[in-house]
Amino acid sequence: MNGGSLPDGAKLLLDIAHWIAVAAPYMAIVVAAGFIAACGISWRRALLVRDALAGRVRVETVPTSTFDPGEGEVRRWSQHLGRVSYAASSTPRRGRAARLHYSARNGRMHCYLEGHAHAQAVLTMPGFAEVEIRAGGSRSDIQPVRFDVPTPRRSRS
Repeated sequence: MNGGSLPDGAKLLLDIAHWIAVAAPYMAIVVAAGFIAACGISWRRALLVRDALAGRVRVETVPTSTFDPGEGEVRRWSQHLGRVSYAASSTPRRGRAARLHYSARNGRMHCYLEGHAHAQAVLTMPGFAEVEIRAGGSRSDIQPVRFDVPTPRRSRS
């Protein structure tokens, strides 16, 4: 072994350390740019959610005294509520979800259904036969819902 030469493993290790030292400033710039882009995307999504939550539509559901839904009706109504998020497809998930709010005033319980403004037509449709839906605004303010047409699947034959 000569005094000035290194074993092959040590030389490879020094070459890798040199490459890391040369690339470190560039990698730091790439990581910082990625972090700034992620922060910008998160900020934009937060603004979209805030705007969607501020413009939500609320309707009151008023059941009759004989209201007693069966399992099929409950399943059908839950599928109906699932359409609310499809009507507001461009909004992040937190801002397009349907929400049920219960409150009690003067000894009477009230049930409110809340959703995205684009889903107002879906929210005002009655889900149960013995439940009346009371919308806050006039019926002429309700805009029809337009769903995107899904692309047809290709057969795998």
